[in-house]
Amino acid sequence: MASRLTPEHATAARPGTRGRDGVTTAEREQPFTTDPRLLALEREAAAAGPDQLPLFAPGPGGQMTPLLGGLPALEPVSSLEMARAWYRRELEQDKRPKNTVESYSYDLMVLEKLIGHKPINRIDRRDIARYLGEANGRSTRKRRLTSARRFFRFLIDDARIPLDDPTDGYYPHAIPLRSPVPLFAEEQAAILAAAAADEPWSLPAIWLMLRLGLSRSELLALRREHIDLEQPFAPVVYIFYEDIAKRGKERKLAADAGFAAIHQAYLGAKPPVDLLFTCGPQAVNGMVDRVRQAAGLQKDVTPQTLRHTFAIEKARQGADEDELLALLGLADDPRNRASVRRYVKLAEPPL
Repeated sequence: MASRLTPEHATAARPGTRGRDGVTTAEREQPFTTDPRLLALEREAAAAGPDQLPLFAPGPGGQMTPLLGGLPALEPVSSLEMARAWYRRELEQDKRPKNTVESYSYDLMVLEKLIGHKPINRIDRRDIARYLGEANGRSTRKRRLTSARRFFRFLIDDARIPLDDPTDGYYPHAIPLRSPVPLFAEEQAAILAAAAADEPWSLPAIWLMLRLGLSRSELLALRREHIDLEQPFAPVVYIFYEDIAKRGKERKLAADAGFAAIHQAYLGAKPPVDLLFTCGPQAVNGMVDRVRQAAGLQKDVTPQTLRHTFAIEKARQGADEDELLALLGLADDPRNRASVRRYVKLAEPPL
């Protein structure tokens, strides 16, 4: 539009306000020019420009609610289907794991299929009872209750929808925990020796799970920069999480000179660029079983077996429940308390 202006148009511009302490409302709102030709050009350009969608729309109580992905604002009379869409978008924006998002979304879809197309303010305890009663096992019931409870907490606490939580008063069935079967001292030595004769990554991976109690997912999330070798005889392994909801599990663990030597040998044999172990969960399972067979062990050995062994060894060294929760990166809740209590019990002297 500037190329269509001529020098004489400049004389018709709105008087400047530079150097003044302020302007009046009338001065601020008047057109930038009094030249009718320039004003006509402005109207022409505005008419030719594309329309911009509004970023906000009026919501409940007169609040301005963002039009998230084209979804209308949530209200107490909103449908369960629409509320599910909001909740899924919220989980995705929080960068929750894909499996978690899909699991919650599936369970809420099951709830809608069972109770029909009801507004969220009409979902009551009877609907939740039916939803939980249709579960075909305790673990399914527990998962469904977790999905529904977190969904309604999102609606009440985050979306600020005035609702009564229909999941109040429901509790999951307790699922008994099995007693872990750890590796004995000679079995631990045998599996470490067999791992040293396996692929280059096997020994450092086995050592981290057996001696520091890393879970399989934590092992696969390790990056080269997470191993601090500033003090060669006392390296530190940092456990970080991308998922914001799991940041409470982050911790730093003290290794020893033995691991420093193992790690340096691994870097020399196959130096990783970023991730320390570039494989998937099934590859870890296969490696552990392959090493078990090479060590001549008859009992079942999984990554979880190595983690159990670490926890029991720490309990034998005097670690209590609180210390075990911290070492394993577990939240302080009743189920995790019961889990680490198994390790303390197995570490006790024999009767």
